[in-house]
Amino acid sequence: MALSVVDLYTRVLPRTNCKDCGYATCLAFAGMVVSEKLALKNCPHIHADILSSAQKELEAQYKQGKWLKKDMAEEALEWAKQKTASMKMEDIATRIGGTFMGSGEDETILLLCFNKQLSITRDGIRDDSGHDLSRNEQTFVYIHLARGGISVPSGNMKSLKEFPNTISKIVSMRDRVEIPLKKAFSANPESLSLSCENFGGANVKNLYPSCDLAYEFKAFPKVPVVLLFWKAADGFEADAKLLFDETIIQHLDIEAILFLSEHLCNMLIH
Repeated sequence: MALSVVDLYTRVLPRTNCKDCGYATCLAFAGMVVSEKLALKNCPHIHADILSSAQKELEAQYKQGKWLKKDMAEEALEWAKQKTASMKMEDIATRIGGTFMGSGEDETILLLCFNKQLSITRDGIRDDSGHDLSRNEQTFVYIHLARGGISVPSGNMKSLKEFPNTISKIVSMRDRVEIPLKKAFSANPESLSLSCENFGGANVKNLYPSCDLAYEFKAFPKVPVVLLFWKAADGFEADAKLLFDETIIQHLDIEAILFLSEHLCNMLIH
């Protein structure tokens, strides 16, 4: 018999909200156990026999994937890999602005991604140092390959909120990209300039006179990204914002745009 959040809360947990597990309520703890495989033993008030029995039930439903929180990034990556597998490598290279090389099992696409040259084969994607990409990097690269976009940039740059169906991602962009950039560089914006230049950013301050720093990156040959940064001044905090060409949604979906943005943020900070 599977254990839902309510079942776990009513049948197994003490319902005292003692916070010894690290969560504010027993119900919140139950939600994490059921949906994210948090160890049930983190509650120190469950009798050993009940703990053992409940854990067996949980392990059985974990194997079935019942009530587990979905890993959207993993699902997106698998979808993009499967879709790309049926495409001709030469056609992909032509469409995204890469370089096609080789034949048969040796077919390779060389693709610029920020300041790196990626080597894309049927076996995977590696950077110019021969290292495999991280999962987040693979996700936005594979989605770019699979998306099917052919448009060249129009030059009309927009913030994320100006694209359709982005309401749920605006907070993520703020928390995972804009705020980390502000915290990292508000005290020393000059170091941001150096970091941008190190990762292939082109100074485009002349196009955005209202901000203090502006750098354009070629995330891919047909996917430019602009970083704007305002220094702290006159009681205002520092601020950061990313802009994307209006054609980006032909080349990446909204989730992949967020992955790409996080990647840029992490590169600049670390």
